[in-house]
Amino acid sequence: MRVVGISALIAGIGVIIALVIYQGAGDVAAAIAAVGWGLVFVIVSRMVPIALDGYVWRFLFPRETPRPVALLLWARWIGEGVNTLMPAFQVGGALVRTRLLVMRGIPGKIVGASVVVDLTLSTLTQLLFTLVGVGLLLARYGDNDIARGAGAGVGLGMILVVGFCVFQHRGLFGFLVGLVSRVARGRDWVKAVGGAEELDKAIRLLYRRRWALTFNAAGQMLAWALGAAEIWLALYFMDIPITIADALLLESLILAVRAAAFFVPGALGVQEGAFVLIGAVIGLGPEVALALSLIKRVRELVIGAPALLAWQLAEGKHLFSPRPILGRSSGD
Repeated sequence: MRVVGISALIAGIGVIIALVIYQGAGDVAAAIAAVGWGLVFVIVSRMVPIALDGYVWRFLFPRETPRPVALLLWARWIGEGVNTLMPAFQVGGALVRTRLLVMRGIPGKIVGASVVVDLTLSTLTQLLFTLVGVGLLLARYGDNDIARGAGAGVGLGMILVVGFCVFQHRGLFGFLVGLVSRVARGRDWVKAVGGAEELDKAIRLLYRRRWALTFNAAGQMLAWALGAAEIWLALYFMDIPITIADALLLESLILAVRAAAFFVPGALGVQEGAFVLIGAVIGLGPEVALALSLIKRVRELVIGAPALLAWQLAEGKHLFSPRPILGRSSGD
């Protein structure tokens, strides 16, 4: 698996270089330079949906459990850095979030259940967001291969998510722990969250809290939509204004492509090709589309690199600290 990941990483970097050279490195660089100081606003705009995701995550914790907002935002930020900059197949951030909160003294089964359900709702709302993008694509640009492909992907994704939810209700982790422990140190993680049976029980209890699920899902859906501001702002500073609908369309379909290319670290090369292909549908030149993708890469580094550093500092602090450092505040 490591060989596959490294090979995909090298291939992705090669695709990016080839696309930039083919479309004209000078033109791409000029498009990026046109953003100028607007890049600061692009980066800040991305922090808004990250913060919203972290805030609505707290709804999945019982009210009597300490859930400081600052702690959840911090863990969500670090999870973002892990997902965007490390070859962790988009689940590494969830595992790191779990570990960080357990290190802070929050009961493992509660953290584990909240992260599993949060990740499930995140996948579901992303699929719904992609469906919105497909609808906008059909309404504004008519039937095409991109819309049909994305629609088929959403249908398949919905089936997988529903199946995952069903298995969660039927004791998914109790079943998986035996398999995982045979090929890896899976028991270590399961022990950290209180054991497979306790985790399954906590997940089933969480699914009974309908309002908590509704608030979390609604917040995540809004966060996906707010992510389109990054594209709109970048193009605005390039003096290429587009409609909010087109920004939503582009953001939703690019996210879908990234999710489908989970086996490629950071979707390197895949994202760039998708920007060129989908950007052409809404009238963006290939050099502008590539510039947009590379601006996203810069944003990932600016937000993600400090997050990874904060993670390592937290791990080091925990290593030398004999007791949990969570305060008594509930964050309410």
